[in-house]
Amino acid sequence: MPRRALVLGLARSGEAASLALARHGVDVVAVDRTETAALGRLREAGVEVVVGAEDPALLDGMDLMVKSPGVPRDAPLVEAARRRNMTVWSEIELGSRLIPNSILGVTGTNGKTTTSELLGAIFRAAGKPVSVAGNVGHPLTALEGVVPVEAWVVCELSSFQLEDIVSFRPQVAVLLNLTPDHLDRHGTFEDYKTAKLRIFENQTAEDVSLVPRGFPSIPGAARRVEFAAVDELPAEPSIPGIHNRENAAAATAAAREAGIDDVAIADGLRSFQGVPHRLELVGEVGGIRFVNDSKATNPEAAEQALTAYPPGLRLILGGSSKGSSFDGLARAARERGVARAYLIGESADDIAEALIRAGVAFTHARDLERAVEQALSDAEPGDVVLLSPASASYDQFENFEERGARFRAIVEAL
Repeated sequence: MPRRALVLGLARSGEAASLALARHGVDVVAVDRTETAALGRLREAGVEVVVGAEDPALLDGMDLMVKSPGVPRDAPLVEAARRRNMTVWSEIELGSRLIPNSILGVTGTNGKTTTSELLGAIFRAAGKPVSVAGNVGHPLTALEGVVPVEAWVVCELSSFQLEDIVSFRPQVAVLLNLTPDHLDRHGTFEDYKTAKLRIFENQTAEDVSLVPRGFPSIPGAARRVEFAAVDELPAEPSIPGIHNRENAAAATAAAREAGIDDVAIADGLRSFQGVPHRLELVGEVGGIRFVNDSKATNPEAAEQALTAYPPGLRLILGGSSKGSSFDGLARAARERGVARAYLIGESADDIAEALIRAGVAFTHARDLERAVEQALSDAEPGDVVLLSPASASYDQFENFEERGARFRAIVEAL
């Protein structure tokens, strides 16, 4: 354990990392550009909190930097730390050194939260202690001393978390899929892919790596297991869509590797109802169903959502751009018989150009309220209005959760 550490970024994982280090007697300085709700708790724990300018002098005498996933690698203070050859860890790297539990890591471009929570449901169906953590649920560092040592930790892992690991090693590691995403942060698909595949690099021959059938070679020495949406399962999952059947196949294979029998896996598959903001039915008005898929923050996720519904879909698209192309989604919308798209947010013009090329009808709605209003006006009983934005939310909302909650509130008001 280091003598002095700087934690950069005080969102959920940064707060947890600061408190964990302080519990171990580390002299902690926590830095964030703005005031956060965590400041009082951190100061009570003896953490020095610095808000505002990220002065390189803060690195003087530090042994370690723990970087929150929201902080890019080229942030000035991170670059200054690397110039000093200072060790930089992600919060999950620190957490994996603090807890003795077996870790089942889940990454991929889409489906991480659904698969992680599905695995949690399967473990609970088997009567096995489990905690779902990482990019969903609790930060890994918050589990120290809280979960029993025999519990498995299912850890959802983003590329932002994986890019700063050193020795992090899941006993079972799952890659669900890999398509271009977060190019505004990583720059190229190759850099994004490299970050994702780091989930495997520290695994040994005693561990297991799970990948989609036919996926190219991966780093690490783990035993390789493949899965596909067409695999025979102990039971059919209750959540709709071919992509969710693939998620279920991955969860089934991973649970088996963790020692769960097929009876419990079947119970979990049948009982799991999905996660909020992912194909979540939020209401029905005059026979028209409204579905919240706000967590679809890239075109591939929205494209998958289209497979869960019959032709005639009313599709709400748009938000802040992540540098992705919308051409594939537009073609899928045409092929799946989308009746009309309703465009909102910064990415609306880019999406419109793709829809024009594909020959899909659309309306510029500007914001979510108008999109729901116009979709309701156009729809007929039996139709589905789907919010599946294919874009991040930061142009008009704090996060995808706020966007989904606003959609739900608009529908409830109808």
